[in-house]
Amino acid sequence: MKTYVCKNIRNVALAGHGGSGKTSLAEALIYKCGGVDRMGKVADGTTICDYDADEIKRKISLNTTLAYAEWKDVKINIIDTPGQFDFIGGMYEGMRAAESVIIALPAKDGVQVGTIKAYKEARKAKKATMFVVTRMEEENSNFYKCLEELKTNFGPSICPIVVPFDKYGTVESYINLLEMKAYKYEEGGKAVEVPMPASENRLKGLRAAMAEAVAETDEELMMKYFENEGEDFTEAEMIKGIHDGIDAGTITPVVCCSGDTLASVDMLLDTIVYMLPSPDERGGEITEEAETVEYTKDAPLSAFVFKTIADPFVGKMSYVKIVTGTLSAASAPVNATTGETEKFGKMFALKGKKQEEMIEAYAGDIVALTKLNANTGDTLCDPSKVFAFEKITFPVPCYFKAVTAKNKGDEGKISTAIKRIIEEDKTLSYAHNHETHQRVIGGLGEQHIDVTVAKLKSKFGVDVELSDPIIAYRETIRKKVTAEGKHKKQSGGHGQYGHVKIDFEPNDTDDFKFEERVFGGSVPKNFFPAVEKGLQESIVHGVLAGYPVVRLKATLFDGSYHPVDSSEQAFKMAAHIAYKNGLAQASPCLLEPIMSMKIVVGDENTGDVMGIVNKRRGSVLGMNPYEDGMTVIDAEMPMAEITDFSTVIRQMTKGMGWFTTEFARYEQLPSNLEADVIANAPKYGEYEG
Repeated sequence: MKTYVCKNIRNVALAGHGGSGKTSLAEALIYKCGGVDRMGKVADGTTICDYDADEIKRKISLNTTLAYAEWKDVKINIIDTPGQFDFIGGMYEGMRAAESVIIALPAKDGVQVGTIKAYKEARKAKKATMFVVTRMEEENSNFYKCLEELKTNFGPSICPIVVPFDKYGTVESYINLLEMKAYKYEEGGKAVEVPMPASENRLKGLRAAMAEAVAETDEELMMKYFENEGEDFTEAEMIKGIHDGIDAGTITPVVCCSGDTLASVDMLLDTIVYMLPSPDERGGEITEEAETVEYTKDAPLSAFVFKTIADPFVGKMSYVKIVTGTLSAASAPVNATTGETEKFGKMFALKGKKQEEMIEAYAGDIVALTKLNANTGDTLCDPSKVFAFEKITFPVPCYFKAVTAKNKGDEGKISTAIKRIIEEDKTLSYAHNHETHQRVIGGLGEQHIDVTVAKLKSKFGVDVELSDPIIAYRETIRKKVTAEGKHKKQSGGHGQYGHVKIDFEPNDTDDFKFEERVFGGSVPKNFFPAVEKGLQESIVHGVLAGYPVVRLKATLFDGSYHPVDSSEQAFKMAAHIAYKNGLAQASPCLLEPIMSMKIVVGDENTGDVMGIVNKRRGSVLGMNPYEDGMTVIDAEMPMAEITDFSTVIRQMTKGMGWFTTEFARYEQLPSNLEADVIANAPKYGEYEG
């Protein structure tokens, strides 16, 4: 495998709405460059980038995949990211390692929600952006409608470079506005120059708009533009101007092509090579100390892990972006996160699952390392200079399910298997709730969890069942009562005797509070701790549904004892009897967990979302403007009403909305809901584990 220097490397992430043709586009780029002998198809499950069994089965990308193509002595590292919102974490990984983001949109569908989300994230991450209008060969494709939608959504930076001539509904030729030449494509994507369409005034307008955009990238070009009264630039000036404009974020080029027929794919490759920035032309990478590290080969080694693949058969594989220096088989970098020296097995350039071994790689390149202990987000450094790059910020899980093994023998394997999967998918969470004794897995949506369950079975041989997580309710009392507890047992020899009178009343805080007001020695002081301990053990289960009791104050004020038969155990039992008798009479009630929420939606959705919050027994606390025409709604809602809220928000906002939650407090459950909760409460034995 040839080694490339920084200026001859282009790192591009393919992003966009699900089904926009990203994987097919990656296939076409690699095939056109001669990287494969036969072009695969998503429908047939034969593409380079979608090689996972679940991807082939579902015919969608589920994982971030790395491949490369070589065009005109430039290595193009292609990071194919998933478009489905449940797997959007892959887009964050891909963008982190790329200098440029190519956003695909189908010619017949135009701008979709995924298009907008990808563009916003790319801009937020300060990446160079480019649009590719795909599937030009399909019926009802309309490039110029797409172009208008792009301008409407993303403003005047939109700059078409390759456009179709489709006078009679089908594309007759593709026009390169830089060269002002038209090309027709024969079988295999072979370009044949044809005469420029004679009657296309639209083309002159597009060329003029491009020249104006180029003029704004450089003062000298602007002067020339005005001096010549808008006269055109040379092709070299246009290329440089567009390149500089893309790098600065003032120009977003648009190219159209057909991945299936390879039409215009060569012009797309030229655009990537000549106009998108190389790693050393960008601002470098930011460290956790907010320092900038420029891409250069002439510095000690530094690199970061942006993706981890955990496979029980192949082993762990890490996708690594080199920022400075040279990475070779002899390298022994320090992991800045753990402080440990890292050793790896082999270094590869990847084309999907195909591996090509490398001896060394330079700054700016992306490689895969086997048997590396580091995890996603870790920084690898030369021991002489250890520092950490900024980590990737991933979306937070918002959809949760409890998992149990179908086979009892697999119970011990669940935690290990899920933790391995979380190594490669940082948008998943996993926790063992020791109160409900459930293993709870969190993700970005129903499909995300379904795919994780499929991975558990296919990769780790663990078959699991899903259920709704048990909600950890609480119990409390609403009035003060006095209760008596007497434990008396005679069975030959020493008996057992304990007798207490206790006041139970609501407490101001969630904590249990114990006091004693015993006069005259009716209960000796040495038994006070036993009474308190008996109550502490009793409040683990309430009298309504067995949930823990909170906000309880107990005051021991009287009782009696036997000089021989009384013991700590007897007084513990007496306290437990008093507890059961007292709480049943103290107007017990259930408390439910209330979650504090931040719901981010488009301005047009705020009214509908507030209505849903109110319908689900929630309350809206306020609203604040967010970025890009979005609003953040501060709200509170019972945990029981949030189970499917991620699906509702996604449907209501067409995928643009999201939310985060955190526990706020417990509040009384409405009395009309108590009977159902009590009926479905876990039994004592099940609840205690």
